[in-house]
Parts: sequence; C-alpha cells; structure tokens
Amino acid sequence: MSDPRGGTAARSGPAGGGAAPGAAPDRTPTPSPAPVRAGGVAGSLEVVVAVAPHYTVSVGPDLLTSLLPARVGERRVALVTDARVAAHHARRVSTALAAAGKDVLELVVPAGEASKSLGEYARLLGELASVAFPRDGAVVALGGGVVGDLGGFVAASYMRGVAFYQAPTSLLAMVDASVGGKTGIDLPQGKNLVGAFWQPRTVIADVGTLATLPEREFRQGTVEAFKHALLAAPDLLPALTAGWGTDAATSVLTEVVARNVAVKAAVVAADEREQGVRAHLNLGHTLAHALEAASGHTFQHGDAVAYGLVFAALVARARGFADVLRPTLDLLGWVAPAPLPNRAFGEVRPFMARDKKVVDGRLRMVLLEEVGRAVVVADLREGELAAAWNELLEVTA
Repeated sequence: MSDPRGGTAARSGPAGGGAAPGAAPDRTPTPSPAPVRAGGVAGSLEVVVAVAPHYTVSVGPDLLTSLLPARVGERRVALVTDARVAAHHARRVSTALAAAGKDVLELVVPAGEASKSLGEYARLLGELASVAFPRDGAVVALGGGVVGDLGGFVAASYMRGVAFYQAPTSLLAMVDASVGGKTGIDLPQGKNLVGAFWQPRTVIADVGTLATLPEREFRQGTVEAFKHALLAAPDLLPALTAGWGTDAATSVLTEVVARNVAVKAAVVAADEREQGVRAHLNLGHTLAHALEAASGHTFQHGDAVAYGLVFAALVARARGFADVLRPTLDLLGWVAPAPLPNRAFGEVRPFMARDKKVVDGRLRMVLLEEVGRAVVVADLREGELAAAWNELLEVTA
C-alpha cells in the first residue's frame, strides 16, 4: 500500500470545477458524549440513552447471566440468535432466563448478512404466530448486528410491537448497532431498505462474549469505534490500534465499549429519528454502503467503512479541510481489509444515489473539517467524487 500521508497541503477547491451551488454546509456540532457511570454489577459501566422512554446500556463481564434475566420483565421470551452465537452462548442464556421464571422460545437463523432477508423475517414471524406468542412477550436479540436488526424488526412489527431487548455479542453491535433503535432487513436493491425505529428496553453488552469473536470480526467492529472517536472522542484513537484486540483486559474492553456507547447515545438522544445531527454517524458510510451493495452484500461492513473513512478524508482534504488522512490510513492498515474492487467510479456511483442521505436528488456526505468537528455537505461535484475514488484506488493499491 502506498503511503501519501505526509503533509497537510490543501487544494484550491473541489475537483470538477468548484462547489455545486445552492446548498450551504450543515455545521451543527456533534453532541458531547453522554455520561458514563459505574454499573450495578461489579466491574460494569452504564450509559443512559435519553430518549423517551430512556433506557440503560450496561457494559461489563458476565452480564448475560447476572443482569439480563433481572432486566427482562416479561414471562414469555423469544430468544433470537444465529447458529454461530447459539453454539457459544444460547444454552447458558436460555438456562439463566428459565431459572428466572421465563418461558423461552429459541429462534435460530443462519449466521451472516443473508439472514437480514424478507424470507427469514417472515419465517420468524410465522414461528411466533404458530405458538401464539403473546403481545405481552419480549424478543431478546442475542448476537451481532444482523441478529439485532432482524430481531428488532420482528419485535417492532409482530402484533404491532412487543418489548425488545438487545444482548450484543460482537464489538460492532456493542459500540454501534445495538444502540439507537434502528431495526430492519435488506432488499436485493440495497441494505436496510425496510425497517423501523424500535428502541430496546435495555441493552446488555457482556464483553466476555468478545473472547469467542474471531479477531477479524473484532477488527470490523473497531472501525465503527474509530469513527466515533473521530467524531467526538479523539483521545480514544491511539487505544484503538495499539494493543487493542480480543485479548485486551476486561476493564479496557469495558471502558472502550462504554465510551463508544456514550458517543452514540448522545447523538441518538439529540436526534432519535435521524432528521439532523444523527447523520454524523454515517461518516464513511456513503461509500461503504455503495461498496456493499455493488458487491451483492458480500463485502464486510467494517472493511467497507474503513475504505469509506479514507474516501471521506480524501474528499475533505481536496476541499481544504484539515488533513485527517493519516489516522484513517493507519486504521486501514491495521484492519487489513479485503482488497478494494478495481472498478471504474461509474460502476460505484449509482449505488451512492440510493444513500438515505440523498435529499431532492442531491447527495449529502459527512466530512471532517478536523478531528472532532463534522460537517454535512450537499454541494458535491461528480468530478471531486471521481477524483477521490481514483486516489483511493491509488493509495490502497
């Protein structure tokens, strides 16, 4: 991989003839992280997500058996998980819930993004209906982001909504997907095109489950943690590459996860339905979602976001913003993502047009004016996007 990271020289303006007219950048500040407090279980931390009604995210070791059963108030529980997570954790979680007087129905889906489908969604709804699962029951999502998105959408729509609890077992789900109430499934035309906002009653992030996570998946989750650090917790950046991994001390895992949750919790509290500042959480995702869709969802999310962060840094640098290319390339090297497809920009650009930040046909993109200061721009020129894509291919070759 070539390394153009030296220097902070700014260019005169966007490639392709300067900025497009008529759209002022949105410089609404990213909210300061929510408070992190000691939890009720020894060694745990808590963050409150201040939506209505508010809920607590608990982070620490051994929480699936010590805290989750006490937090789930409903008697009938549908435990949604995937085959890989089930092999490690489902039995002990089901046993703990049953010991607390819960009637548990286990619903297992295949591991992987392909389970976020209309077919699996319909199958789970059918399983619930076939056992007359009641409206006063609860869905518990035990797994990564796919399980949380799918299980949450089932909870949001079955009988027009039942109680939902998140028990994330991957780093990606702990720091990002389990917080904020986004649920949904994919269509062949793109990711997350069908879904609902459905906040969990509580989130239990048991960092002990990270020990069973493959290192490659752990690094995928680190990309989202890195994004949060770029937005609102820059002091976390060094910790997210040096000595960071599944074998990190439990106290370190707990603190880093909780502080990432605090970043997202503050943004969600300020903009629950993604009408404004919550767009900041899509830093790096404009290209990322396009890469995923163009690959038929075979490109891993963390890899795609890592490339997307570099792409956003290149666009920002070309506009004369502070040069944040160095930390994004450091991250890319540490993650060691799958190779970037050597496609012409014209093959990728149509998938950007499906981005949820498109308004009135105008693509909006989150950039960093500097670390800790995001801006949403809507005056993008095709030339500057193509130039950034070509430079991305060059620096990652």
